[in-house]
Amino acid sequence: MPEFKQFPLSDTAEGLTEADIIAWQVKVGDTVTVNQIVVEIETAKAAVELPIPWAGVVTELHVEPGQTVEVGTPILTMDVDPGGAAAPAAAVAPAAPEEEEMKPLVGYGSKTVVTQRRARKTNGAPAPAPVAVAPAPVAPAPVAAAPVTPAPVPVAPKGGYVPLAKPPVRKLAKELGVDLHALTGTANGGVITRDDVHQAANGTPVEAAAVSTVDPSTRERRVKIKGVRKATAAAMVQSAYTAPHVTEFLTIDVTPMMELRERLKKNRAFAGLKLTPLAFAAKAVCMAVKRTPDINAVWDEAAQEIVFKDYVHLGIAAATPRGLVVPKVRDADAMSLTELAAALGELTDVARSGKTTPEAMSNGTFTITNVGVFGVDTGTPIINPGESAILCLGAIKDTPWVVDGEIKVRKVLQLSLSFDHRVVDGQQGSEFLADVGALLADPAMAMTY
Repeated sequence: MPEFKQFPLSDTAEGLTEADIIAWQVKVGDTVTVNQIVVEIETAKAAVELPIPWAGVVTELHVEPGQTVEVGTPILTMDVDPGGAAAPAAAVAPAAPEEEEMKPLVGYGSKTVVTQRRARKTNGAPAPAPVAVAPAPVAPAPVAAAPVTPAPVPVAPKGGYVPLAKPPVRKLAKELGVDLHALTGTANGGVITRDDVHQAANGTPVEAAAVSTVDPSTRERRVKIKGVRKATAAAMVQSAYTAPHVTEFLTIDVTPMMELRERLKKNRAFAGLKLTPLAFAAKAVCMAVKRTPDINAVWDEAAQEIVFKDYVHLGIAAATPRGLVVPKVRDADAMSLTELAAALGELTDVARSGKTTPEAMSNGTFTITNVGVFGVDTGTPIINPGESAILCLGAIKDTPWVVDGEIKVRKVLQLSLSFDHRVVDGQQGSEFLADVGALLADPAMAMTY
């Protein structure tokens, strides 16, 4: 007989609570195989493709593209035994203990979820049909018919009105004894929020938010804050108001570096590689960190410790269609210039395609942001959370420069370094910035490190 299973939204091993559905890769009636990609989602960190752990036929898609869904919510139902024979009308499932395991999705560290149903005492009477418990399979109707999926929300007793609220909010309302039917949601579309429930529980009247309308005369366009943009904003606010930022600036003549770059392009070791000033900056940072390890440390507020890291996971801030992401080059300090150039090229291509994984953006130790690609001279960047410093590269421009007492046109670059003053003192920050500048102004200085 047909066997139906519901596929819940996975947490993708990053501890997030919700994600946005970007696009379905399947439709109702499609036959899918084990580990086939069925949906693309956007979390607060990146776009992720989710494979399904079963084979079968898709019977229902529960959410539309663009919707925000909480982790654990069923998003797809499928028949994993489409070729099974239909059960007779009087057939009843035996009352026996059952245990089903949802295996982790390939490529993601999803937790193993086990659902268990107890055997019921029948006292000689026929056993009732088993009740489906998410993410266990939905029990099919006893007769051979089209699959019937339970509604995601209960039917309301008051004139068919169903309060708009997510499952956690419904649970909170039940715990506090609040009738959701008596509330008007303040979120967009009249959705009831946790604050609405708490205010009702405290006897505070809830003011309904005005329903948004499209008015061409305002010449305004509103976009909901979610996904990568929402996560970036939260991280930047946390960093700006937690770490005491200090920013220092340095202007240098990088003509020797640019001349070396031109020579290396002709070297067969760099054949096929895009050798950019960013690669030189990455190498300089990794070398300078060894002389000023505090730059690569981090403040642990909970443990009241400064954590020094003997490796450099170098973050590169990248602008993408979905917002700013900071993927990491792992163990960048162990790489040669050719290896860094190759890694940076691959990292940039993946980021621009929107396929950077959450794992690739975690556990960084230092970040470089390159505003020079936009023709900008410099900036005061905000430190990435979990790190203590960030280096900003400006545009390399032809500029009048004094060389041996004479004014000449040189390739000039402005650097700025923001650092956490709890971890890095002014002397250490200045020495690090001076080291990076010296290595870029005269690459031969690397021989002395």
